[in-house]
Amino acid sequence: MNFKNDKAIYLQLADYFYENILTGKMKPDERIPSVRDLAAETEVNPNTVMRTYKHLQDNNIIYNKRGIGYFISEDALKITHKMKKDEFIKETLPDFFKMLKNLNITFSEIEELYRNYLKENKNENK
Repeated sequence: MNFKNDKAIYLQLADYFYENILTGKMKPDERIPSVRDLAAETEVNPNTVMRTYKHLQDNNIIYNKRGIGYFISEDALKITHKMKKDEFIKETLPDFFKMLKNLNITFSEIEELYRNYLKENKNENK
């Protein structure tokens, strides 16, 4: 995993889970890697992974079966979708709109680009 410097590693790990939940790669009641396994796989400190799991658990994305491990919650997709949509609207769209205005890009241009993107990536999430 390639980590960026502009966001805490535990939140970048959480984003990895959010993306996999949104794309259907992780499903409700599916077991996720243990803290130790994910730490080894991503080459981060186990405490960082534990912080990620606590964050996900606090947001009801995962739950712990004592002695068995962590699992994706039944409502993870719904919760993740709402949380990431709200985040996108509050944090990403204002900068996006500013750039559209500054560069005089119209919504029709954006719509055409988006349609092309969908055509090119139609099998991406399958």
